[in-house]
Amino acid sequence: MKFLLTSAGLTNDALVHALEKLAGKPFSELTILYVPTAGNTSVDGENWLVDELLLFRERGCKKVALLDIAIPKALWAKHFAPADVVCFGGGNEKYLARVMQEQGFKEFFVPLLSDKVYMGISAGSMVTGHFLKGGLTSELFPEEDFGDEDGEPMGILDIIFVPHMNSAWFKKVRPEFLSTLKEKFDRDTYATDDETALAIDGDRIEIVGTGKSWISRV
Repeated sequence: MKFLLTSAGLTNDALVHALEKLAGKPFSELTILYVPTAGNTSVDGENWLVDELLLFRERGCKKVALLDIAIPKALWAKHFAPADVVCFGGGNEKYLARVMQEQGFKEFFVPLLSDKVYMGISAGSMVTGHFLKGGLTSELFPEEDFGDEDGEPMGILDIIFVPHMNSAWFKKVRPEFLSTLKEKFDRDTYATDDETALAIDGDRIEIVGTGKSWISRV
């Protein structure tokens, strides 16, 4: 199984090259299915979602398709087959996790990972592993507290992914503050900034990109 877990999408050439390596194709030959479901609950506009999509086109992929998995499964299931890369975008990770549970997405999608790459952006990356426990997500991201949403992530990967380290928007996601919480992390935890990502191929996890990352091992 192959994953590219990003905070903000394909923000630099190193991340594009990492995706090409995972997919085994040049970017110009990739068909990408973008799933914006995590953004469904946004009330402040979705310029960030548009920016995520534009990065694919600006960098010259073959095709980008758009599909929301909150619609009935019978309408979306057939659209996954042609995609080389399935990208779940940013937004509300707890809402996305709940929709995935309700739709039986993990059971549907895991068999497809034999010949596709899962790419995540922020919330789309977080749902591949496990969420922080005990209210730590709200503590790290008070600017985006999604309240009582209770969806559980897919848990395909036995890690915790923390996006947007050193972001100007998320003031508490800093290595110094993460270090004060590390005793509360119950799994290996990876934090990346918007220029860095995790490239995962089977059991191998590689830090890629041009920015900074932070890791806590359990």
